Amino acid sequence: MKGTYLGEFQEVVLLTILVLDSNAYGVSIQEEIEKRTGRSVSRGALHTALTRLDEKGFISSEYGGATAERGGRRKRFYQVTNLGKSALEEAKALREDLWSSVPKVALNKMS
Repeated sequence: MKGTYLGEFQEVVLLTILVLDSNAYGVSIQEEIEKRTGRSVSRGALHTALTRLDEKGFISSEYGGATAERGGRRKRFYQVTNLGKSALEEAKALREDLWSSVPKVALNKMS
């Protein structure tokens, strides 16, 4: 298993998989991220993130049944593992700790 550092895009991918639940496969993940962030996501970037998350043990996957609409190809569905959920909780706790430590005056915008 690789290191447990969770990058920003990887965090977004993990959260999106949790949002999509049993419908989390490549295209649905890509579309949901684009919808929520307003940013374009390439298949290559998503595939790289999914591969790295799998190597870290943060996700698992299994293939669904073949469908005629996909020319007999099967969808690969993703799930967040308990290790992945722990990594998300740690990232959330770190962000909340940092946000709560920022002095209010530091957040005031300058005119």
